[in-house]
Amino acid sequence: MTRVLSSWRRLGLRMRLTLLYGGLFFLAGSVLLWFTQLLTARALNQRFVVAVASKVTGAPGAVLGGKLPDSDVLAQRVRTNVEQGAADALSDVLRSSVIVMILVGAVAVVLGYLVADRALRPLDRVTETAQRLSESTLHERIGLRGPQDEIKRLADTFDAMLDRLHRVFEAQRRFIANASHELRTPLAVNRTVLEVSLEEPAASEDLKALARALLGTNARYERLIDGLLMLAQSEQEPTARKPVDLRQVVRTAMEQIDLQPRRRKVVVHEDLSPAVAHGDPLFLERCLVNLLENAIKYNVRDGEVWVRLREEEAGVSVTVENTGPLVPPYEVDDLFEPFRRLGGDRVRSARGSGLGLSIVRAIAVAHGGEVEALARPEGGLAVTVRLPSEPGSSCRR
Repeated sequence: MTRVLSSWRRLGLRMRLTLLYGGLFFLAGSVLLWFTQLLTARALNQRFVVAVASKVTGAPGAVLGGKLPDSDVLAQRVRTNVEQGAADALSDVLRSSVIVMILVGAVAVVLGYLVADRALRPLDRVTETAQRLSESTLHERIGLRGPQDEIKRLADTFDAMLDRLHRVFEAQRRFIANASHELRTPLAVNRTVLEVSLEEPAASEDLKALARALLGTNARYERLIDGLLMLAQSEQEPTARKPVDLRQVVRTAMEQIDLQPRRRKVVVHEDLSPAVAHGDPLFLERCLVNLLENAIKYNVRDGEVWVRLREEEAGVSVTVENTGPLVPPYEVDDLFEPFRRLGGDRVRSARGSGLGLSIVRAIAVAHGGEVEALARPEGGLAVTVRLPSEPGSSCRR
């Protein structure tokens, strides 16, 4: 029973309605055929068989060889013949009725499918619109026309929800644009004032030390604000999508990072196969820059980093693996949360803002991909980003 219910639920709504219509037709036809057969048999027995038998019994007997045949025997023979003929007639009617019911039932199933298809076509339109919509196409609407029935109300409700979402996303875009200007401008002014004070000949050593400390703090705030704005932008679906050569993106990202942080040389090993992803080149470059920065920043002296690029069946994958301190497996998922670092530290910001992997995950998800991180037994992490190679596809498994 459970298997039957599971198979039934796997069928589409259109096919389930068709089978339901066909099943109800055959059930009603079978009941109607049974009653018709019963009433026909009763009518034949009462108005034909009994009437013929009674007439034969009451008729004057014929003389055969000078003897009058037994009327009861003759009536019994006639009654038997009549009953056999009635039974044969009922059998023929039943067989013909079953054949007709099967043929009409097949036509009814086809008509049921067409009726279900016609009834569900507005729902298909709603589904296609919902699948096609993204942050960049929230201005589209279903605009279903027709009577004010349940499907029309569903489509109107969906359009109203899109209106609200469109207003929210537009407000978010405006906020990011305004915040980008309002937050960066004061910090840029502070940096300029502090740099000028450091160049002032009359400035004392204490003032210069204070200015250098404030410059460091100002730089950390700038990195934090840039990271927050990048995270907010990364969570939005990219508007510019095109084929991107990830080998070129990886090499460009490697040119932007320092391979010898704090005089700790790190060796980077490349294994880059030809791979093309579909997305925004700038966001993908930022994703790889963050991966490489984390792999180098949280490494050990004379450490190593492995960068692997592969083309897979569902898309492409980029894996950045590095040596480093031991990472407990239960803390790996927490590293993708904003402001979370190894050991749950949310205070120290000298080594970063704690947004690197959060931005990586946001960019991957916005492109229809996914991120997976594994702790290496000998220390360090192996982070794999999977991205779709076709527009509108997904790498989620």
